[in-house]
Amino acid sequence: MTSHKVPAAEDCVLRYLLERWGRETPDQVYATFDDGSQLKYRDLLHLARRTGNALQSLGVKQGDTVLVWLPNGPDCLRAWFGINMIGAVYVPINTAYRGGILQHVVTNAGAAVAIVHASLLPRLGDIDRRELRKIVVIGGEPAPVEGIEALPASALDSASSDAPMTERPIEPWDTQSIIYTSGTTGPSKGVLSSYAHLYAMGRGISADRDGIPYLDASDTFMVNLPLFHVGGTAPSYAMLINGGSIAMVDRFDTATFWSTVAKTNTTMVILLGVMASFLMKRTDSGEEKGSPLKNVTVIPLSEEGIAFGKRYGITTHTLFNMSEVSCPLAAEPNPTVAAACGKPRAGIEVRLVDAHDCEVAPGEIGELIIRSDAPWAMNHGYNKAPEATALAWRNGWFHTGDAFRVDRDGNYFFVDRFKDAIRRRGENISSFEVELEVAAHPAIREAAVVSVPSEHGEDDVLVAVSLAEGQALDPAELIHFLKPRMAHFMVPRYVRVLGDLPKTPTNKVEKYLLRRDGVTPDTFDRDAAGIVIKSEPMRTRG
Repeated sequence: MTSHKVPAAEDCVLRYLLERWGRETPDQVYATFDDGSQLKYRDLLHLARRTGNALQSLGVKQGDTVLVWLPNGPDCLRAWFGINMIGAVYVPINTAYRGGILQHVVTNAGAAVAIVHASLLPRLGDIDRRELRKIVVIGGEPAPVEGIEALPASALDSASSDAPMTERPIEPWDTQSIIYTSGTTGPSKGVLSSYAHLYAMGRGISADRDGIPYLDASDTFMVNLPLFHVGGTAPSYAMLINGGSIAMVDRFDTATFWSTVAKTNTTMVILLGVMASFLMKRTDSGEEKGSPLKNVTVIPLSEEGIAFGKRYGITTHTLFNMSEVSCPLAAEPNPTVAAACGKPRAGIEVRLVDAHDCEVAPGEIGELIIRSDAPWAMNHGYNKAPEATALAWRNGWFHTGDAFRVDRDGNYFFVDRFKDAIRRRGENISSFEVELEVAAHPAIREAAVVSVPSEHGEDDVLVAVSLAEGQALDPAELIHFLKPRMAHFMVPRYVRVLGDLPKTPTNKVEKYLLRRDGVTPDTFDRDAAGIVIKSEPMRTRG
């Protein structure tokens, strides 16, 4: 008998959910793609069954890992669902990976079978492929790879659409996927995620803090992030849980956002980073009027994110999440506190602690650690990384590595990744908070703040920016814009203007590249420009 805190298998396991909707609502559209094609639940069930049977014929067994190296689209969705249909483990790979990081993931996953897009195949020839024995090639001819059997796409199309046999029932605590962290500063870690974990995450992005759903079978969730990222996987699973639909688009695009919303009848979307800012800085074209969009989750919640909801009459939400957890913090609908992530969900405990796991004093910054009263509702470790798992889960709490603070009202605020924190002349600086203020400048599209060495010891602050379309920027004017908006010690010394900030395919800025480049010849230095910023003396009553 399962715990009342663990969802029943028929409510959280992909195979049983897909079989349920294929039986109860076979003509409901599950996925609409960029080219206008669609997959109904009945068709997806048959595809997943045939794919699962084909994978079994290739030697894949329940519990085996299968690599999937495909862009978003029907092939990637089919591969994922076919793998889970037989109780195997879905292991998607970032499509930007190559060289050492690709070899690390292939080695760590330990899969014998991979499903790979033809355009990516040559990259495998440059690495040690270890246990990999068979590759099914999608989107082109299966070019030979030494030591590996390369098979055509037809190898995934079994003649049988009968339900595949499994050695045992698939359980909520079985590993559903291994999602690799971004790896912007070191080797990616493979997050072990159970069906119960993905269920909790899917519920977290489709319900309020008290667990009351705001999405149902009538909704369509736009998926504009890759399926190798929880930003793509979680919305897809949320709508599978609800028996609803997704609109899988290639990527977020400011110019076509509203037309895509209308075309796909999108009612829900997640806007990460500066997406809301991009949309707010765009001139309305009339496509926004009468839009089906009803709910938007903005992460992080900026002033522009709050204004977005008001401008278009859309209910806004915000939360904190990462691959390892399941939306533990969430705000009430239409939050008004900029930069806040919200408060703990029901059943979630959080603490802010120091390096020794001792709780910090009220008002101080500490690492956010989390635990849930529901078994399997978060990750169950990192694949083949026992030391990293033990470190993250020490003392029975999951350690996020993120610095947070909490206000008197109980709102939690993300301060920084600890590795991104800056210390300048005795003061701790949140790169995140500086970035929010810099991005408020009308000429700036997005910003990234990093530390660079100071000749006085500790750090100096460098901000790299990209500009909104048609805009120009005088770095000195930016410094004067920032001066009244932040503490004197937070104002960047250096300003570097780039065409685009370096990013991973999951839209995370690769700050290590900015740190590596440091102060380049084209970087503006306010000290060299003679701009002096000092603290203002406090006025006291006489």
